[in-house]
Amino acid sequence: MPSLLAIASAVSGIFSLAGHLQGAIGTGLLHRFRRTAHVPDETLSPLHHDGTLPAVTIMKPLHGDEPLLEEALESFFKQDYPAPHQIVFGLQDEHDPALAVVRRLQKRYPERDISVVIDQTEHGPNRKVGNLINMFPACKHDVLIISDSDIHVSADYTASIVRALQQDGVQLATTLYAGLPASNTLVRKLGACGINTNFLPGVMMSRLMGRQDCLGATMALRRKHLEDIGGLEALVQHVADDAVLGQLIRHNGGRIALAPTICQTTVAETGLGALFQHELRWGRTVRSVEPVGYGLSALQLPLFWGSLCVLFAPARFFSWALLGGGLLCRSAMTCHIGRLTNCAMPGLFPHLIFRDWLSAAVMVGSARGTQVTWRGQSLHISRGKKLPKSL
Repeated sequence: MPSLLAIASAVSGIFSLAGHLQGAIGTGLLHRFRRTAHVPDETLSPLHHDGTLPAVTIMKPLHGDEPLLEEALESFFKQDYPAPHQIVFGLQDEHDPALAVVRRLQKRYPERDISVVIDQTEHGPNRKVGNLINMFPACKHDVLIISDSDIHVSADYTASIVRALQQDGVQLATTLYAGLPASNTLVRKLGACGINTNFLPGVMMSRLMGRQDCLGATMALRRKHLEDIGGLEALVQHVADDAVLGQLIRHNGGRIALAPTICQTTVAETGLGALFQHELRWGRTVRSVEPVGYGLSALQLPLFWGSLCVLFAPARFFSWALLGGGLLCRSAMTCHIGRLTNCAMPGLFPHLIFRDWLSAAVMVGSARGTQVTWRGQSLHISRGKKLPKSL
């Protein structure tokens, strides 16, 4: 009869193989998505009866300076969109250093329609949404694109959003995003690797299985549909505002479309502790709104399970072959995703096993506790589990 350690090794090996298979499928789906994401814009047709495209307002809530902030914001000034498009920047402090970055970009692109709102009014525990509420009166147009401050986009980003909103039944459009290290440090590359090799293939797999999640890097919708779900005020009590917005839209009968573009989010953590805390916040937030799915995402750590297979049965050749072959497979997928997302991270190969163990530690830490720290503010995420009673 096999020993408990042998059984544990076999189970770990099965999980590792399943993880590699899931990663390969997710990477293949991402490859297909990327291949079709930047097709010629022949499908971008007018939405209005007079033959024009809709005017768009891009909402950018800001809080402090951060690495690559100017580069990220400038990518929105470079949008190639033929209809009027406004950018509204929101700050809660007139001394916020991000304001100087916005002023420099205004001088560099004087032809752009820019509004800056400085308002310290708080509307609830989610300060980002509170900032958006303060910005909302300055928004001129019907199509609203809410985008985080650290997001880098291609010139066809706005057009891609409009293309997604053109689809029948779509009330919300969102985008994939990859991790872009702010510099060539190991910690920042590890953070980007977690997004690119775990999160991105996982999202593609979930879309394949019918899930329609709202990804917080971009949340785009028409003013009417925002008003139908109670406005931004319906989100301000929730830490996971993106997930709640997606729930409300689906509850209202709308579809969530994935726009045909991939953004990049700056990975700026300077130390391993800061990276762990950031991922712990993200993990606890995801677990609060989708506990089953978050638990199943443990399969996305094949090198963690492969190394457990070795630890439980170090004398078995199969254990070492599984770990070694898995490491080569994981490295190949990491390199391919780096090419697909323009976020190549050379030198990660020796650290891929550690990356999976770090993710496993984050999952263990996320299993308990509801408190997270975000930009110096302590929040509890338990209130993000339910929809407002009015629905």
